[in-house]
Amino acid sequence: MQKFTIHKGLVAPMDRENVDTDAIIPKQFLKSIKKTGFGINLFDEWRYLDKGEPGVPESARKPNPDFVLNQPRYAGASVLLARKNFGCGSSREHAPWALDQYGFRAILAPSFADIFFNNSFKNGLLPIVLPEATVAQLFDECFAFPGYQLTVDLERQVVVRPQGEEIAFDVQPFRKYCLLNGFDDIGLTLRHADKIRAYEAERLAAKPWLANTMLSA
Repeated sequence: MQKFTIHKGLVAPMDRENVDTDAIIPKQFLKSIKKTGFGINLFDEWRYLDKGEPGVPESARKPNPDFVLNQPRYAGASVLLARKNFGCGSSREHAPWALDQYGFRAILAPSFADIFFNNSFKNGLLPIVLPEATVAQLFDECFAFPGYQLTVDLERQVVVRPQGEEIAFDVQPFRKYCLLNGFDDIGLTLRHADKIRAYEAERLAAKPWLANTMLSA
């Protein structure tokens, strides 16, 4: 998992409340068990005028020119500004996968659905909860100033506006530790790889018949 320390990026405004996971990545794309290739289908039903199907290249699609991510001023955005209850609906890790693979590193919103919030941390995406009034101000600034960028400093737990004003945010210490070090659940386990190997060797030495049992399973 990619580490998150300090990120400065162009902001894209998703000016809708209650954006659910089926809007983030529609159900037909959940057939794949791979963790890659979902970025081109992020917000698929809003982003394109034609119906999306797995395996269809982006070059063959019809972009919706009115959708925010298709507007030239937001090309290359890596910070998503959203309204309340972002990521509601069904549970699917594909939603943070799609956002991450599109290029987003952080999402700022007044609130998130719990499962989406947890899945985001586990996949290297930083969801930041800010007061609704503060988010509204950031929307106003983003709309008013083309090229609007924000800096997210996870170590210091602040979002830095272009003029230098800092907005503090909370993050659970364990989640912060994992993001700063790039540890997903597997990475956390592999920190103890030497102990795991030593235990397996010791167990097989004491119970050698387990080797045959495992081979025949």
